[in-house]
Amino acid sequence: MENNSVSINLKQNEIIIKISEQASKEEIEECMKEKIGQLKRMYKEETTPICITGKVLNREEIEEIKKIINTEIDVDVQFDSPKELGLAGIKKVYERDTKESQTLFHRGALRCGQKLEYEGSIVIMGDVNGGAEVIAGENIIILGTLRGLGHAGAKGNRKATIAATVIEAPQIRISNLVKEVEETANTAKKYTYASIKENEIVIE
Repeated sequence: MENNSVSINLKQNEIIIKISEQASKEEIEECMKEKIGQLKRMYKEETTPICITGKVLNREEIEEIKKIINTEIDVDVQFDSPKELGLAGIKKVYERDTKESQTLFHRGALRCGQKLEYEGSIVIMGDVNGGAEVIAGENIIILGTLRGLGHAGAKGNRKATIAATVIEAPQIRISNLVKEVEETANTAKKYTYASIKENEIVIE
């Protein structure tokens, strides 16, 4: 079966390599290795930029693509995927299913001043106290109270969610959106879940 995970095109003196949104890391690597010969034939001038677009890639995928290309061509490869997590790094928003993702488990509470970042999902077995930060490329799940900053989908994924035993943070973030959390006078009502619906963060 033909692997169409990667397409290569020359557009206005720029080589565009587009990665399929559904492609796995293994499929990307296999297809890049198959098409490196085509890329070498297209790359005739040292000034021709190579830009990788399409799927938002994680650090491991970015490094592997750079390695495959730089083994054959000495060129600075440009990516439109963010190189860092957070609002400032998001270059485009997208929707990718988060039912399956690499997950980091953290045991214990996060204290004021502590920061936990991961490109996949994060599960924290403890509270996230005020002044602490949790930033995940996918989902955030807290088996405790979220009082600090939580930013899910921190590479732009709008299908990411935040779930906690209780959400008491003054602000939460999903993808490129920010939500100020209003205190409720009803002490029996507890916020436990946040997601994006109709272009805004909804907490329930």
